[in-house]
Amino acid sequence: MPELPEVETVRRGLAMRLEGRTLARVDQYRPDLRFPLPKDFAKRLTGRRVLHLDRRAKYILGHLDDGTVWLVHLGMSGSMVLREGPPGPPAPHDHIVLHTDDGWTVTYTDVRRFGFMDLIPADRQADHPMLASLGPEPLGNGFNAAVLSERLAGKITPIKAALLDQTVVAGLGNIYVCEALFRAGISPKRLAHTVAGARAERLVPAIRDVLTEAIAAGGSTLRDYVQSSGELGYFQHSFRVYGREGEACPGCDCDVARTGGIARIVQSGRSTFHCPRRQR
Repeated sequence: MPELPEVETVRRGLAMRLEGRTLARVDQYRPDLRFPLPKDFAKRLTGRRVLHLDRRAKYILGHLDDGTVWLVHLGMSGSMVLREGPPGPPAPHDHIVLHTDDGWTVTYTDVRRFGFMDLIPADRQADHPMLASLGPEPLGNGFNAAVLSERLAGKITPIKAALLDQTVVAGLGNIYVCEALFRAGISPKRLAHTVAGARAERLVPAIRDVLTEAIAAGGSTLRDYVQSSGELGYFQHSFRVYGREGEACPGCDCDVARTGGIARIVQSGRSTFHCPRRQR
């Protein structure tokens, strides 16, 4: 599933062509995605001007000129690709096509249809079921060691699981949690409540750095993810532990043949990659 850096990369790409533009036409090729689309979805979008695009966790929020927020979640395999000029006949998994007043199109493609879209009043945005319980943004001013320590207090789940809990911190996923824990030198198996204090002081900047670097690289291309330009992300080439089972971690000076290198374990049904020697 696209994580925060991938969604932010898509948002930035879309913003360059959608902000300030009017949606001259909207083609809707099916009544539902993961959930049914709102009644008169295409009609309600048509003629609306996009004021600006925001991101909350893994969601894109398009603020429209009639006070409506267009909520987008890409799911497991969704993409939104910009093209100049007519898009041509829709491919089998093209579900929504938006045409701007200056001749660009945005095509939403989703093979698995785990993504969804909704239209909500701006003044009720915070109450939407998908947004109401989200934790702080990890790149926002409201996220720091004290806040993280408070949210981890009393939690006896592993820190890896706690960081994937969107009510603790919003937008983190499996890849970037593995990478951040490695940089902070914290074992993914460590109980969450023990990460308060000095460990949280290390973990917060590690999370920020990993996300910032990934956004700069256009995200990580694993399976279906592409940017709004149709290009691939490149941060997967900078992974320090994720997907590198049995390899030496960066700066490793141990005998990998003896130690086994980077380890892979399964936590809550998901692969976790870590260095047992450096992460405690």
